[in-house]
Amino acid sequence: MVFDAAPTSHRFTSQRLSLHYLDWGNHESPPLILQHGGRDHAHSWDWVAQDLRKDWHVICPDLRGHGDAAWSPDGDYTMFAFVADFAQLVETLGYEQVTIGAHSLGGTIATRYAGLYPDRVRRLLNIEGLGLTPRDLDRRSHRPYADRLRRWIEDRRKAAGRLPRRYASFDDALDRMRAANATLSAAQVHHLTTHAVTHNDDGSYSWKFDPYLYVWPLADFPDADIMALWAAVTCPVLLVYGADSWATNPATDGRLAHFQNARVVEYAGAGHWPHHDQLDRFLADLKGFL
Repeated sequence: MVFDAAPTSHRFTSQRLSLHYLDWGNHESPPLILQHGGRDHAHSWDWVAQDLRKDWHVICPDLRGHGDAAWSPDGDYTMFAFVADFAQLVETLGYEQVTIGAHSLGGTIATRYAGLYPDRVRRLLNIEGLGLTPRDLDRRSHRPYADRLRRWIEDRRKAAGRLPRRYASFDDALDRMRAANATLSAAQVHHLTTHAVTHNDDGSYSWKFDPYLYVWPLADFPDADIMALWAAVTCPVLLVYGADSWATNPATDGRLAHFQNARVVEYAGAGHWPHHDQLDRFLADLKGFL
């Protein structure tokens, strides 16, 4: 896809952090927030936003610690902080109701927001973003809390001394992106890498995301409360999954049953990023859903 337009860059404040979002214009149209996933960035949605911008006011935020948003000084990347940031974004935009498309970590955040404020969400498209699978939750439940806490403390200690990895050239960073995302086209790899790195003073390149994001937060909403929030979502929900992904399909693992009005579509030939791996089909399904 050739990009014939570019978004404008904006900032807002949430919990004393300066956060960032891309605005694709067309403010007279209904609002559509597209939220990226973990260790990703707002430009991950550029292909989708480019296609939808004529019919929607498309907003693509960077999560705290990602892209061009500020890093949390105390490494607070809990779900509590992310959901509060998302709620503040909606308030900042000033809309009574929004439509949301979200991927992975972004989907987890957006779905919990939709359960907390069901009247504020018109429709929700969630790409592999329900958090830990039932299998993962079961494994975690068999691990003593003290063991998990000690591991978290040790991981935080390591993260405190971990500097962003430096790549000698842009091509080196490009190779790393390509190796980690084998299903992407060369054009996708180049575009995503361009917006994922910062150019350091010594000429090297580093990923923009905070190294603290490698530490999985210890605290989260209780499992029963998460399911209660899913059940509180009143808008139509479309759950998208890749047949080749590590994530399990909620239609078969039981999670779909917690929603009032949701359905699942699964894409053959797609992994954890169906909106990249099967862009044309994804756009057709998204437009039909919206």
